[in-house]
Amino acid sequence: MNQSKRAEIFRRLQAIDPHPTTELEYRTPFELLVAVVLSAQATDKGVNLATRRLFPVANTPEKILALGEDGLRDYIKTIGLYQSKGKHIIQTCRILIDEHGSKVPADRESLENLPGVGRKTANVILNTAFGQPTIAVDTHIFRVANRTKLAPGKTPLEVEKKLLKFVPDEFKHDAHHWLILHGRYTCIARKPKCNECVIADLCEYPMSQRTS
Repeated sequence: MNQSKRAEIFRRLQAIDPHPTTELEYRTPFELLVAVVLSAQATDKGVNLATRRLFPVANTPEKILALGEDGLRDYIKTIGLYQSKGKHIIQTCRILIDEHGSKVPADRESLENLPGVGRKTANVILNTAFGQPTIAVDTHIFRVANRTKLAPGKTPLEVEKKLLKFVPDEFKHDAHHWLILHGRYTCIARKPKCNECVIADLCEYPMSQRTS
């Protein structure tokens, strides 16, 4: 795929959604951090249902730490892997209080040192909370990048590096959200909705495999 085609893809995605953002509900970087940790192998909808109950009661490291693991689990037990996630969040709260003045750090190394935070989660925080032009490659972005040939790669890290190289600078801040939403609602896994796709004519997915 050439660079002019890549640029046109993002121009079209921008035209239909000028100000994309995460579907996770949050008001502060800390709330976003908790929500993203909870979202691993879970739906945003399910996470939002849990945090709508949790955040009015506890939405700072100190308040969640005061709940303890057992108290926190009562709020997040509807989410998959809630026991390990609860443990990681409690550990993270202690680190934030002790090492970062209860603030979410805005650098990758510090974020990835938090329990339950890997590269993908760190990228989400850096992009969504702090406005950095990072791209977190989840299953949706990995699929869209490979299927369209926008930035094909065998691993999420390879796709991430190619996207950072090929996405025009003017679109890098929002590219993460556009690609996730496109993969979640249009370029879906089993039967992509090619007949509804605004970039179908730019996509290099073989015509023989399209649903339209």
